[in-house]
Amino acid sequence: MHHALRDIYAETGLHGLFKGHSATLLRIFPYAGIKFLAYEQIRSAVIKDRSQETASRRFISGSLAGMVSVFFTYPLEVIRVRLAFETRAEKRSTLRGICKMIYNETPRPTVHHPSNPLAATAATVVEKAAPRSGLANFFRGYTPTLLGMIPYAGASFLAHDTMSDVMRYPVLAPYTTLPHTERSESSSSSHKPAQLRYWAELGAGGFAGFVSQTVSYPLEVVRRRMQVGGVVGDGHRLGIAEVTKRIFMEKGWRGFFVGLTIGYVKIIPMSATAFLVYERSKYYLGV
Repeated sequence: MHHALRDIYAETGLHGLFKGHSATLLRIFPYAGIKFLAYEQIRSAVIKDRSQETASRRFISGSLAGMVSVFFTYPLEVIRVRLAFETRAEKRSTLRGICKMIYNETPRPTVHHPSNPLAATAATVVEKAAPRSGLANFFRGYTPTLLGMIPYAGASFLAHDTMSDVMRYPVLAPYTTLPHTERSESSSSSHKPAQLRYWAELGAGGFAGFVSQTVSYPLEVVRRRMQVGGVVGDGHRLGIAEVTKRIFMEKGWRGFFVGLTIGYVKIIPMSATAFLVYERSKYYLGV
């Protein structure tokens, strides 16, 4: 971590540490909005009353919500990652420049051994039929992202809701909840539990970030490798299986957890803040 910070700062100064921040802000508004909205709607359909509120139903609701949000915002994620990757001080690393560069990238043709003409012919047909540039470039790594969102979003909402329940146990409630914030109406499905104190809500959100980051990180590594595939290596597109094999050949199973520590440093406070703001906003807006 400290080597990366030192090298980026030496090359581009403080501004280099915020490369891709504009794309992050552009993406996070629709992503977070869609994710939380989808979770509430899917959860109300999957969990119709409190008797159906099980861990599996919470996990499924969170996973589906994450997948919906990724479906609508993935190109912005690719742009964000590439902006952060391009730390060199060049004109093309602007938001407009990076979009143009991604759109125009074409994979290099694969060289096939002449001893197997049938395989070479089949591969050539596939390469010509598949999109080689354009909008398809903005969906590199989409499949592992979608797969990774299943454990990530599912574990995130499950961990948050479970920890929130723990914080509301009768023995802990006097210390962890805000008085006079519980809302209950005639229908059991409209029951709103008491709001957690800020430190308790931050703790539940941070715990959710820790769990979700841990269980989904290997697919996160694969996804990022695929997203920057146009500017590293030999320039040809890599599939999930090929990226996974390369990572394992390079560093073994530890290669799938490179950067996990800095991931915690980012995700835990981000998740804690997101859940705190979300829960407080719902309360004050009467949702």
